[in-house]
Amino acid sequence: MRLQVIDHPLVHHKLTALRRRETPSPVFRQLVEELMTLLAYEATRDIDVEPLEIETPVAKTTGTALSTPLPIVVPILRAGLGMLSGMERILPTAEVGFLGMKRDETTFEAVTYANRLPDDLSNRQCFVLDPMLATGHTLIASIDYLLERGAKDVTAICLLGAPEGIKALEDHVGDRANVTVVLAAVDEKLNEKGYIVPGLGDAGDRLYGVVD
Repeated sequence: MRLQVIDHPLVHHKLTALRRRETPSPVFRQLVEELMTLLAYEATRDIDVEPLEIETPVAKTTGTALSTPLPIVVPILRAGLGMLSGMERILPTAEVGFLGMKRDETTFEAVTYANRLPDDLSNRQCFVLDPMLATGHTLIASIDYLLERGAKDVTAICLLGAPEGIKALEDHVGDRANVTVVLAAVDEKLNEKGYIVPGLGDAGDRLYGVVD
């Protein structure tokens, strides 16, 4: 597994605004989209491409196009939806699938409740969107699901990560698969409730409000 923490002043600036308790949901959503665009730029650096012959108004030349099959973007419901628009700015032609997962607040294990993905992901590059890498259970389950269906490689893009979750993911994936994790920051720790500290709170609630 490869870990990439994006060190850029604009990333730090937008993440600071996200963390603030006073930031209202509309501004929070806008900041997530902007931050996601910055992270997506770096996360797609190794995306598969192929040469493409084109003709400009002046002459013929060889350019670059995304290879087929096209990559697939997989936001983890519901908080991952807030990251999708930022990713689509960078990859508007990518296909989009969805995984619905929620955390059992007692065991912290991920429970899948929705799946809108192809059964066959052979040779597909997959980009998983989930704001928080906390315990790591959700990402582990998501990555396993994609790899079992033939994904060529998986890149997980998160706003924040905790050392405990990063270690759990590293221990689980090891060198057996081509997995990259892209983060805006690595925070201090998890608290007793499994939340990232200092973190930014519950990303889903801050994006969309509290849903009973």
